[in-house]
Amino acid sequence: MDWIRSIADERIREAQAKGEFDDLPGKGKPLPPDELASVPEELRMGYRLLKNAGAIPPELELRKEMTTLEDLLRCCRDDSERERLREKLTASELRYRSLMEQRGWQLSGAYEQYRERMESKIFDKRANAPDRKEE
Repeated sequence: MDWIRSIADERIREAQAKGEFDDLPGKGKPLPPDELASVPEELRMGYRLLKNAGAIPPELELRKEMTTLEDLLRCCRDDSERERLREKLTASELRYRSLMEQRGWQLSGAYEQYRERMESKIFDKRANAPDRKEE
């Protein structure tokens, strides 16, 4: 595969010599911050691949579902609907815990650090969100 790299390097040098990179948008500006900088390094490549493929890992999809259900519970006024939402939330929480146990991620220090950071971001956003007016 080194020959592919050398061909790519050669074409990049040719394009630089022709000035094809001189007027690119953002020239002279710093690169944007990496969105996944807060993700532990050993998890970052996997998350980047999933993100680029447009896929969400099952554990994040479950967390998203749980957050939505919690928000709906806070707004719900109907007792029967509230009970149905609680049951769905409990089922989602059980699936999430089971998935984490199967993967052994609860034992991973990197996962634990990342989970704590994500939860603090989620809960900080909720704490700083403007209160909704009660009807």
